[in-house]
Amino acid sequence: MAAIDLKEQSRSSRNPFAKLKGATGPLMGLLALCIFLSFGTDTFLSVRNGLNILDQITVIGIMAVGMTFVILIGGIDLSVGSVLALSMMIMGWTANVAGLPMGFAIILALIASGISGLIVGILITAFRVPAFIATLAMMSAARGVANMITDGQQIVGFPDWFMMLAIDRHFGVLTATVFVMIAVLIAAWIFLQFRAEGRMVYAVGGNPEVARLAGIKVHIVTISVYVLCAMLAGLAGIVLAARLDSVQPSSGFGYELDTIAAVVIGGTSLTGGSGGIGGTLIGVLIIGVLRNGLNLLNVSPFLQQVIIGVVIILAVGAETLRRRRS
Repeated sequence: MAAIDLKEQSRSSRNPFAKLKGATGPLMGLLALCIFLSFGTDTFLSVRNGLNILDQITVIGIMAVGMTFVILIGGIDLSVGSVLALSMMIMGWTANVAGLPMGFAIILALIASGISGLIVGILITAFRVPAFIATLAMMSAARGVANMITDGQQIVGFPDWFMMLAIDRHFGVLTATVFVMIAVLIAAWIFLQFRAEGRMVYAVGGNPEVARLAGIKVHIVTISVYVLCAMLAGLAGIVLAARLDSVQPSSGFGYELDTIAAVVIGGTSLTGGSGGIGGTLIGVLIIGVLRNGLNLLNVSPFLQQVIIGVVIILAVGAETLRRRRS
């Protein structure tokens, strides 16, 4: 029976259309939203605004890839916003205060982010701490360390080449930071689609006990997924630092909610084992287009939070109904 279930998981993970079924509704919603905003504003349907949306979703887009892996195994990570801030502060302090090369500072920031994910993964697997509690604890700890590094002060000014990563449009179209997001999305899609390890992620999310009986090292997969999620949050922090040309320990507040929202809106099941990168991309675009459109319509930032909250509730409700019918 276990072998049969695992074969079904593997067959489903190889079929790209199977993963897009849950994202059909969000895709139609994205198209409807774009059509509405095209008629509602004069500037939405323009190349410049489209490029601006891509620039604005780079941070959430990179973080959402890591969160997709976490939710696919049936987990959750509330610490990504704080890990983003920690990565930024370590990079900023290493480069601007310690005076070390920027490349080394970026590597150190990514390593620190990975260690954060490793700690969370060990807490969940070895000590059986619920993911919600483990990541909540890391959210507080990482934010505290980020503040301790500079006593809550921001660091401003980085090498010109670093800042230009978010400004220069290569081929007159996309910035380097957007290319980074696209590369992360493509790599994650290929990994989940064609690698045996990617099918293991789906198997663990579908039924951890069946996956264990089939010979999959569930603990190793779980730890690896949380390390990946944390490192991508750290990478997103580096991208954000390039966009702002500064780092501050308060960065990333609320980003975990936007990240989870994008993944869930994209059709990835909160119970694990179902979803994919294609749906996450649609979810990220919905969040980005919605925020951009509401700004163009001069909607109050407070009302924007309410609207996005309603969208999340509708997405979760639709996903629940879909699971009940299937």
